[in-house]
Amino acid sequence: MASGESGSTYLSALETAETYFPDQARLVQRLFYVNEAFHSMCEDLAAAAQALAHAEQLPDTLKEARRLEYAGLVDALLKEMREAISQSKIVMLRRLPVTGRKK
Repeated sequence: MASGESGSTYLSALETAETYFPDQARLVQRLFYVNEAFHSMCEDLAAAAQALAHAEQLPDTLKEARRLEYAGLVDALLKEMREAISQSKIVMLRRLPVTGRKK
């Protein structure tokens, strides 16, 4: 996603993700800052959502095809992000190794 300043790119991508996942905003924020793949998904989502919003301004000969393309990208990214959010909620439990009996 192109932006004038990298800080505004981050904010815009994070805000876009929070818009789509308002009930999980804190988790989205955490993943955005600690998970590079999720961060990239947020940036891609912001770019696709922006392109979708601008598709209405395209000539009629392109408008519907581009709208469908960008809507498909947004849907695919949201599905992938939902999966990443869901996976991040899984807590792995480990058993402690048995080291011997205490008497």
